[in-house]
Amino acid sequence: MATIVICLILVVICIVGIRSMINRTAHGCCGGGGDNVKKVKVKDKNVSHYPYTCTVGVSGMTCSNCKKRVENAFNEKEGVYAVVDLAKAQAVIHMKEKMPEDEIMSTIWQSGYEPDGLKFS
Repeated sequence: MATIVICLILVVICIVGIRSMINRTAHGCCGGGGDNVKKVKVKDKNVSHYPYTCTVGVSGMTCSNCKKRVENAFNEKEGVYAVVDLAKAQAVIHMKEKMPEDEIMSTIWQSGYEPDGLKFS
């Protein structure tokens, strides 16, 4: 009897895992149903106009939509231009006025990802 119960539990776990994998493949890691996140346009992309720059690690990003979410969270702020490198799992944030560290970390958290180390240059 115990063997049957264990087998049923394993079957249920396998079914849930397979369905999750199918959904992730069909809809992307963000579950967005294939919808692309629209990128926020930055008016001034000339980095020489931004005297402050920081680099911060961002954990949890897995696709281009994740990248756009983090970039958008910063780029919608006035005087900020952010570029995210998905492969390096980091964001380079250019600022016209220095943004407090806690605001940078909070912006990443609010976009759904985990900040990991921050370095001003």
